Amino acid sequence: MGRLQEYQVIGRKLPTEKDANPKLYRMRVFAPNDVVAKSRFWYYLRKLRKAKKATGEIVSVNLISEKKPLKVKNFGIWLRYDSRSGTHNMYKEFRELSRADAVEACYQDMAARHRARFRSVQILQVAEISKVADIRRPNIKQLLTPKLRFPLPHRVVKTRSTFLATRPSTFY
Repeated sequence: MGRLQEYQVIGRKLPTEKDANPKLYRMRVFAPNDVVAKSRFWYYLRKLRKAKKATGEIVSVNLISEKKPLKVKNFGIWLRYDSRSGTHNMYKEFRELSRADAVEACYQDMAARHRARFRSVQILQVAEISKVADIRRPNIKQLLTPKLRFPLPHRVVKTRSTFLATRPSTFY
């Protein structure tokens, strides 16, 4: 499986005599390719509506690209996952370059912290947090200070000579 991408999948039930023009359903799905995106679409639509792949059709599958892929953004992700003890709802925040990267980081985080597999995590909503005041998690808040710096103390200076008259100082 490759890196996740965001797809817009539009599908519907097949037209019948009773319903000649069935309602269209649109979903934004995160998947490594369009085949998995269509599969996830039918998985969610089967849970939400009385529709399945055998009695339905995919109208279109579009790849959604990030508007500003070089700008760092904060994302809030609402998700549901099945643990060993039951089903839980959760809200997490991530700082990434795109929605797809944030969702991928979420899947990795859920696997690491909660041992939740890809199949047991359902992404409910992904929203970009534009206001600093709306950020809830302290691990994201600490990165919002203006002129944030990451100093590198104890830098060892490479010297040309093996033998020196004085011991080099590595603290600056």
